[in-house]
Amino acid sequence: MKQYRPTYFIGQAFAGIWRNGVMSFASIAVLMSCLVVLGSFSLLVANIDVNLEDLGLMNQIVVFVKKETPEDGIKAMEREIKNIPYVGEVTRVTAEEALEQMKEQAGDEGYLYDMVQDDNPLLDSFILEYVDGSHYSDIMYNLGQLDGVDSIRDQRSLANTMQSLKNGIMLVFSWFLIVLFIVSVFVIINTVKLSVYSRKAEISIMRYVGATGLFIATPFVIEGALIGLTSSMLAFIVEYFLYGYVQNSMGKAIEIIRLIPLSDVSVPVFFAFAAVGVLTGVIGSTISLSKYTRN
Repeated sequence: MKQYRPTYFIGQAFAGIWRNGVMSFASIAVLMSCLVVLGSFSLLVANIDVNLEDLGLMNQIVVFVKKETPEDGIKAMEREIKNIPYVGEVTRVTAEEALEQMKEQAGDEGYLYDMVQDDNPLLDSFILEYVDGSHYSDIMYNLGQLDGVDSIRDQRSLANTMQSLKNGIMLVFSWFLIVLFIVSVFVIINTVKLSVYSRKAEISIMRYVGATGLFIATPFVIEGALIGLTSSMLAFIVEYFLYGYVQNSMGKAIEIIRLIPLSDVSVPVFFAFAAVGVLTGVIGSTISLSKYTRN
């Protein structure tokens, strides 16, 4: 092997990919599809985690105040809420502050909220955190007895729903991970086997003249790695535009859902795709070589 430069083995790997173009294309397409599916599941779980954190881990209640309630009444209500057992931090959000928050979330379209600036339809509210979930029912009962309460919204049911959704996705994700990984490895095994079989006579001659197993196997391992790397790069491009489309569409349509910025996930996703792709390719090619390079 010392007489050969790395470019020799890389050239042989590219020749193998070209020689079995149809199977190589199939391997790249299958592995790329698997990576896109796995990447989408991973990003979905990550975004659910972010939104669960935004929900205050299920321990927040929002109390809306009736519009006609005077300032003195609102301050009295705040004191009463703070005196309720097991209620922790209480934050008041005025109607004006709530409108400004909605304008900021709307981004470039925030100017639309200026039309209701003089006749703000939003209500003053209190955001409270409770310190003991076992007394949740007692807290809700006490809040319901307060004067001036328009409505009460808790995020417990929404958070529970999202947590159940996350658990279901993780279960499906685990099965997909196993099945798709096996499928990808199987296709790559058959692709490299074709390359090995087409060079079977040449391999026999190399064995006869004393070539080592490592010398024979290296081009095929690189071939598998190149298939994996190509698949990961194509999968990243597809995932990048797919996630960007979902972010732009959903971010404007559903304001209560926050998506992780694309810039925060692009680098981790790229390296994860590359690692999984190359590892899958190397494993597939290594398995396929076990039969043809011995003896």
